[in-house]
Amino acid sequence: MCLAAFALNTHPRFPLVIAANRDEFFAREAAPMGWWPDLPDILAGRDLSAGGTWFGLTRGGRLALLTNVREPGRQVADAPSRGALVVDWLGSSSDADDFAAGLAQGYNGFNLVTADLARNAWHWISNRASAPLELRPGIHALSNASLDTPWPKTLGLSEALAEALDSSTSVQQLASRLFAALADATPAPDAALPDTGVGLARERLLSPRFVRMTDPAQPGVAVYGTRCATVLIREANGTTHVIERSITAGGDWLPPVHHELSRWP
Repeated sequence: MCLAAFALNTHPRFPLVIAANRDEFFAREAAPMGWWPDLPDILAGRDLSAGGTWFGLTRGGRLALLTNVREPGRQVADAPSRGALVVDWLGSSSDADDFAAGLAQGYNGFNLVTADLARNAWHWISNRASAPLELRPGIHALSNASLDTPWPKTLGLSEALAEALDSSTSVQQLASRLFAALADATPAPDAALPDTGVGLARERLLSPRFVRMTDPAQPGVAVYGTRCATVLIREANGTTHVIERSITAGGDWLPPVHHELSRWP
């Protein structure tokens, strides 16, 4: 992912809600959200270049989502794929502290949100932080900096999530409002932009919740940007809905993918 907001135990009817966008180059092939044939306990999208994922969960109640840390001066071209971190967490039985302690070195900067619903344990793990941080009930947001860094896109999505929870009376209504919030392509004003080392022009392009960078030779065709939006809604009875919407380089939205898990986990 490149943007995610999640509400942990803030609403009696919807104890877990996640809204997230994945930004990536359109040339990098990916499979949509689905159960993996080779690892049938995992529900996730899949990066077909490196085999990992950015957001996934298991039937047993483990979940993880990943964002990269934007730090162009520290990128290593041949570093291992960070998408493997999500798969490793989903296949592990370790708690967050043991998992973080056992991570290999050499990854470019990452944020990994991990959950083990059987233990009611949520953590933020980053190789740019000294130790895992336990996440308390509330609304949290993450982009390409540290957890809850107040970028315009993280603040805006957090506020939209809170408003959607307050005003929605059904799963369908809540999902619709969250997808609308994730599709907001309004750039942030220059005065509110972070300085991550990519230059002002690129900061502007990356500042909306929904990112779309087109090919100058083909203005209607995106080279990089938001590839999919994912909403997870867990109801109080455990029924969980995972809905994904994907967009093509040409700007066409594909039919949504909807997975429903009964009494998860």
